[in-house]
Amino acid sequence: MGLSTIDIVVVIAYAIGIFGLAQYVSREKAGHTKDSSDYFLASKNLPWWAIGASLIAANISAEQIVGMSGSGYAIGLAIASYEWMAALTLLIVGKYFLPIFLANKIYTMPQFLQQRFGPTIRTVMAIFWLVLYIFVNLTSILWLGSIAVTQVAGVNQDVALFGLGIFALLYQLKGGLKAVALTDIVQVTLLVFGGLVIAYLTLSRIGGDAGIIGGFTRLTTELPGKFDMILSPDNPFYKDLPGLSVLIGGMWIANLSYWGFNQYIIQRALAAKSLPEAQKGVVFAAFLKLLMPVIIVLPGIAAVLLAPDLEKPDQAYPAMMSLLPVGLLGLVFAALIAAIIASTASKINSIATIFTLDLYAKMKGFQSRAEDAGDNPEAISGHERELVRVGRIAAVVSIVLAMLTARPLLGSLDQAFQYIQEFSGFVTPGITVIFLLGLFWSRATEAGALVGAIASVVLSFIFWFPADYGGVAALNAVPFMNRMMIVFFASLALAVVVSLARPAPAENNLITMQGVSFHTRTGFNIASVVIIAILIALYATWW
Repeated sequence: MGLSTIDIVVVIAYAIGIFGLAQYVSREKAGHTKDSSDYFLASKNLPWWAIGASLIAANISAEQIVGMSGSGYAIGLAIASYEWMAALTLLIVGKYFLPIFLANKIYTMPQFLQQRFGPTIRTVMAIFWLVLYIFVNLTSILWLGSIAVTQVAGVNQDVALFGLGIFALLYQLKGGLKAVALTDIVQVTLLVFGGLVIAYLTLSRIGGDAGIIGGFTRLTTELPGKFDMILSPDNPFYKDLPGLSVLIGGMWIANLSYWGFNQYIIQRALAAKSLPEAQKGVVFAAFLKLLMPVIIVLPGIAAVLLAPDLEKPDQAYPAMMSLLPVGLLGLVFAALIAAIIASTASKINSIATIFTLDLYAKMKGFQSRAEDAGDNPEAISGHERELVRVGRIAAVVSIVLAMLTARPLLGSLDQAFQYIQEFSGFVTPGITVIFLLGLFWSRATEAGALVGAIASVVLSFIFWFPADYGGVAALNAVPFMNRMMIVFFASLALAVVVSLARPAPAENNLITMQGVSFHTRTGFNIASVVIIAILIALYATWW
């Protein structure tokens, strides 16, 4: 492919504009110096539209656009379950998790674990998340993003990878979460517009004189197998999406962990100005999730007819961008870069947040301003300046590590999206166990939580370990989504048994339910009913 001069001008204009906007919203009032609440929680003042847009911008990146489109090319519409079931998960998070988190002034997920269980699990899980975020999530965003940039713009992939990483770092380095969240509405608008344009042009090309309706009809007629939402056991991709597990099995574990207990996602809601504002933002994000398969998966399926000889499925989305005319290609390419930059910047900021507040501040014995929501009007202390400085250093280190390890870790894979899901699945059952017990079972203890977390990794490794190297073939053959479900219940049982065998004093639990209400406003309830009705209609149509 390659960009014309006009396309390049459009991309440069986007880069300058979004960078300038990020710096503009990062500015502080005269006499105010940025503290930890400002940098890591956007001063706990985010409006609903920024929360919803930022949730999607953090989530939808190259791993979704390029990776999920590639899975659409290989598997079909069934991969859309990750998006559609996430919409339902967001409603659960908004109604049942956020009231507890916000009432207890939670600012990081490891902090919740300390208040609920004790300091050891906070440190263990903070390190755990840092490794996962840097070497699985951040590397995959940069790697898949660099694939797209290389295929569209024709630049060297290593140059693209380092360029994306450095731009994302500089983009959020000054303002932190505030710079990310308040610019994400622009990023998401561009992302949705660019995705709809791609979907329109691909379907129009397939449909010819019959237009997009004809194109969609031709896809469903000529590629009926690509529109099976629930895969049968004889499907070659059943191991990736094992039938009903996407509705009632392991996908729930992955979704609850990702949307409810994942720092770089939930951090936006924790920075809300109020619980109702956070819940409105979550509903906004849920509606956007319903739209995502149209702009991500559908172009990948269309590529089966338009570009049937791709070397790798992950090349599907960039190949479809070749249909765009001059100028519009630059705009859609800018939308793709917007998604990559927004997600990368979000991940960098959350890595910095966990390292600084959950490891560094606790090691130094600092009480951070983030813990009292930044309401103290006095001049910030030297500790606060140090925390912001350490956060920025952690951001730099994390992106350098990700840029250096992306190619060795992901360079040989055909479908990076499935790699992300599988290896995240080592930890998600344990994470879901300890948070669900911590939120809703008062007798859960730190010892039980630690056993549950460790068991998740150990059991997942036993299932995953290849038979050729001494593993058990029958276990290795279990689809990873079913594996997550089995590991979840096994880890849950162990955590419960250990908690009962080694009870902890009630005063160890600092999470209070006082003032917590699961009552939601009428608008949230109506929106929830609409979303559920849409999901039922989608699955009834494409069963």
